[in-house]
Amino acid sequence: MRTTLFLITIVFLTSCNTNKKSDTSETSKIISDSTDIKTEIVETKIVDTVAYAKEIHERVITLDTHDDINVANFLKEKNYTQRLENQVNLPKMEEGGLDVAWFIVYTGQGNLNKAGYKKAYANAMAKFEAIHRLTEEIAPDKIELALTSDDVRRINAAGKKVAMIGVENGYPIGTDISNVKKFYDLGARYMSLAHNGHSQLADSNTGEKDNVWLHKGLSDLGKEVIAEMNKYGIMVDLSHPSIEANKQAIALSKAPVIASHSAARALCDHSRNLNDEVLQLIKEKNGVVQTVAFKSYVNTKKQNKRNAFEKSIYKKVLDSMGVKYLERSVARKLAEADRDAYYANYMKARSVVNRKMKTIKDAPGAVDVSDFVDHIDYLVDLIGIDHVGISSDFDGGGGIEGWSDASETFNVTLELVKRGYTEDQISKLWSGNLLRVLDDVQKVAAELQKVA
Repeated sequence: MRTTLFLITIVFLTSCNTNKKSDTSETSKIISDSTDIKTEIVETKIVDTVAYAKEIHERVITLDTHDDINVANFLKEKNYTQRLENQVNLPKMEEGGLDVAWFIVYTGQGNLNKAGYKKAYANAMAKFEAIHRLTEEIAPDKIELALTSDDVRRINAAGKKVAMIGVENGYPIGTDISNVKKFYDLGARYMSLAHNGHSQLADSNTGEKDNVWLHKGLSDLGKEVIAEMNKYGIMVDLSHPSIEANKQAIALSKAPVIASHSAARALCDHSRNLNDEVLQLIKEKNGVVQTVAFKSYVNTKKQNKRNAFEKSIYKKVLDSMGVKYLERSVARKLAEADRDAYYANYMKARSVVNRKMKTIKDAPGAVDVSDFVDHIDYLVDLIGIDHVGISSDFDGGGGIEGWSDASETFNVTLELVKRGYTEDQISKLWSGNLLRVLDDVQKVAAELQKVA
């Protein structure tokens, strides 16, 4: 890693402050007389930005709100205590200084019938069980499940990593609203009502492609689910549902809302990103947008050029492994076991491809940490420092140059420091804002339960 040094010159003792800038230099003045002229000579101490950023990174609690999981990595013989090929595990969290990982109970959208709901519920329960197995049986001395912000701080102070649980796609609830409380009891602290494809609860962002909608926002059942989430203290997640569904959810929710892994549509026009109207509504609800480090959502044009170049390399590497390369849209449609197996092989190939790409001088530029922090800058300018956070979508397609897995988490803090964010602001971005929203949501739940 190349060390960046700031050399700051001060002339005539003038200073300039911005809402984000923090002056980390130390200066001393020597005033000397030469004939009739007084000259101010300013000695400037060079500040090592990397060292300064590392100090901040060690002090703040770093929290990533979206890390997908594969239950095959939560077994006695193969688990997160090992440095696996996937993007998030305990060794990589240690290397990069990532303190809190929200493990995701994700279920792809399937048929809206009894058979579909039954299969989705079984998938969700398997993932809940996997997370509990890691924190209670496999590595309770290394990682613990947190249910509140106080838990996060207590576990972090004890020197352990922190696990939290989010539910991506409320599809597994089926039509049984009691499952909301069941998921809460299992540790879920946020849930989205749809993923890619309309669920029984809400329309998905994917409806923008053909302008075909199922509910024109939320279904009646979806509205009931939001009320239940408010009652028990589960944050309403706006990542993946449609714009209209999100606007209705914000209006209905009695508590602040979040977007667990989304970026700014104004910078990257993708249906998964949030437009300025929804962003402002989230601010008005005192919520938070967890900016996502997903290449296609950060800069689609740049990533498409890179993808086209990388594809031939991926095909060769996967072919050498006896695996056929699949487009992401095709891989998503595979049966669950086949999809998990394909992505496991893809992750193995990824490290090889990344090494090869670094040796090719004329390769198109990769979406990187600087591009990612451009979104953070935009969101901070638009809705304020108190309403922006950080997420990766690791092991679910996320990752950028410089933050390709948990071991490179420090690079995000370094870029924030370079852009002049203060330690207090960096702390808010990494965890403070999200934990504040969790506290607020749980306070609302306590009040609602009093009158129930």
